[in-house]
Amino acid sequence: MAGDVSFDVVSDFDPQELRNALDQVRREVSQRYDFKGATVELTQGSDELTLLTDDEFRAKAVRDLVESKALRRGLSLKIFDWGTIEPAGGNRVRQHIELRRGLPDDLARRLSKLIRDEFPKVRPQIQGDAIRVSGKSKDDLQRVITRLRGLDEPVPLQFENYR
Repeated sequence: MAGDVSFDVVSDFDPQELRNALDQVRREVSQRYDFKGATVELTQGSDELTLLTDDEFRAKAVRDLVESKALRRGLSLKIFDWGTIEPAGGNRVRQHIELRRGLPDDLARRLSKLIRDEFPKVRPQIQGDAIRVSGKSKDDLQRVITRLRGLDEPVPLQFENYR
């Protein structure tokens, strides 16, 4: 199949950009007057963030800061799955923020079915947490990308390896 062209539909984010956005949040929190003397700890794990702060008001303010800095760094807000704010002891609250990465199985199957139904000349193939879409015509693949960009999915979609 030498004449085939393809691309991958993935859901991912740049971890370095996220780290930079969190560093900006930490710097701004240390300089802002309304956070003077307040405890704000924002730690990053491999697939989650943990926010520890004094009260719900400050947790919501840090959430706004994280979202604004992430947008400025080119990250989608769909990567964050904000958990509930729970008491952490010592008059503090904790919030776990899951980081969404990869296409869930049900979403991958649904997107694959949509591509098969609406675009009979292309072939979607689920490969782990990505979908490889291949076909003979670049124009067909560009129509698929345009259609998928118009969807409102719970995860951000990127299109890679277009060849």
